[in-house]
Amino acid sequence: MHGLYVLAIILNWIIALAWTHRALTARRNLPRTPDLLRRDLPLPSAPDSAPSITVIVPARDEAAAIEATLRSLLAQTIPIQIFAVDDRSTDATGSIMDQLAREAAAAGKILSALHIDSLPAGWMGKNHAMALAARQTATPWLLFTDADVVFQPDTLERALCYAQESSVDHLVLLPTLILKTPGERMMSAVFQSLSLLAWRPWKIADPKAKRESIGMGAFNLVRTEVYQATGGFEARPMEVLEDLSLGFEIKRRGFRQHMVLGRDLIRLHWAAGAFGMVHNLTKNVYATFRFRLVLFLGAWLGLLIICFAPLAGLFAPWPIRAASLVALLMIAELYRLASRYYNRIPALCVLTFPLAIVLVLYAMLRSMIVTLARGGVVWRGTFYPLRELRRHAGPLR
Repeated sequence: MHGLYVLAIILNWIIALAWTHRALTARRNLPRTPDLLRRDLPLPSAPDSAPSITVIVPARDEAAAIEATLRSLLAQTIPIQIFAVDDRSTDATGSIMDQLAREAAAAGKILSALHIDSLPAGWMGKNHAMALAARQTATPWLLFTDADVVFQPDTLERALCYAQESSVDHLVLLPTLILKTPGERMMSAVFQSLSLLAWRPWKIADPKAKRESIGMGAFNLVRTEVYQATGGFEARPMEVLEDLSLGFEIKRRGFRQHMVLGRDLIRLHWAAGAFGMVHNLTKNVYATFRFRLVLFLGAWLGLLIICFAPLAGLFAPWPIRAASLVALLMIAELYRLASRYYNRIPALCVLTFPLAIVLVLYAMLRSMIVTLARGGVVWRGTFYPLRELRRHAGPLR
């Protein structure tokens, strides 16, 4: 019994030191993350200059959101080319795209609506839509974004200026989430705080840190020649996490990759309510572990221990309780830092940490169980067999 008690003390202090190390490292490095809102823009571009960016917007059954996204892109302060890709929609998505394309043409702007009626074998719908559009552009830059993202008018001008001034090949702008319910705030707060535990965003710009890369469906701005050098989405036709895979390959090949902040420059409502977020994770979580059961279970168990040991330790004797208090203080610090530099969520959401972690662990298990039970992934009404997904699942770190 004495030996188990000593082991419990050691384990809890190791966990406390892990949280402390990450919190202090984040506090030192997050302030160095570039912020596009802190940079002055040059003089406005000539209105008749040729577009430097092609924006590719894949959409399937996005009638509720696509108009706002495309209108915000048409309102950009620099000339851009837009490809809106209707991927087999069964609602009014395609007709909205066509109407906006006509309006854009009348205003002298470039918006092309592409319509896909059938999905070729061996492709995921979104990957195919983006690859199809990317083949049809000749601009120096490509921006891949989602059909529910709303842009401020100067977003692309700021991003392009930064990328050119910093000689960046791939730029990811973190989105600002529109959070409508307490459950959405609770889950977003825990997600962004845990991300600082598992990932070092300040290392993304370091060419030597090959394991720290980024890709984000909301905003992947990449030089066209770099996109082509990585094989583009043709090289990852059945990759569930196509944005992360592209970012990993760009970093692995030695191209320059940066992550930047810019509150409200792009905004989206990712999911409705806490359980909406849990549902949205079904496709992605198990895929993050490359559909490998042992790797997934090890990570799930590790997260359970590192998050719940400090909570359980509050009811233990003082040597363990002290370690728990240190760990919980550092968790609160990560909440504060994430709120300051990412989405502005009250740091007091740390009080919901136990419930949020329960839901995170449930979402992880749900993703694994549903994927294995179905024998694959169902996304946007299309079934993708697990056998094929595993075969195409390359490394992400």
